[in-house]
Amino acid sequence: MSIFGKPKGEKYHTRTIEMSTYKYDDLRFAVEGILTDHRFKEYQLGSGEKRLPGILHQMIIHLLINKTTIEIEDMHVEMPAVPTEACLETINCLHPVKGLNITGGFISKVKDIAGGNKGCSHLVALLTSMGPAIIQGYGAYYDHKVPGFLLDNYAMLINTCWTWRAEGPLVKKFKENKLSRM
Repeated sequence: MSIFGKPKGEKYHTRTIEMSTYKYDDLRFAVEGILTDHRFKEYQLGSGEKRLPGILHQMIIHLLINKTTIEIEDMHVEMPAVPTEACLETINCLHPVKGLNITGGFISKVKDIAGGNKGCSHLVALLTSMGPAIIQGYGAYYDHKVPGFLLDNYAMLINTCWTWRAEGPLVKKFKENKLSRM
């Protein structure tokens, strides 16, 4: 049963976004993001061309992230499945993000660089989804390597969501715990 009170009907489309963070070397970790749009019914492109069910979009972004600065040091983009050859003309639209740090404002910067008619909306959607996942991977790496990492670095999470709001109880608790360690 669906939340809207009707049983789920025929499925037309699924978008999956998967992100993984891996050890690369002592200075960097690698992050891979994959966006896949799957159509389950025959469909028609804007050009009128009819297509059978299958994968409409598949985009892959590989990033090398500096472990200290959370900066994008390198990037590689793949577009194994696109609706038209013209889509491939956008494969380098994200290259100007090399050198950006994954910090507040990252999503806005990516949209300024490659949003709208400056690039591919699917690559932008994938990369902007990767920002928070990179922070999770960063935390996962340091959490087991450096005891107390989150306590010492909680400031990077302030105002990233309701739970981490500056005036909220979680941030207050972290501030108190940090002061009690001093």
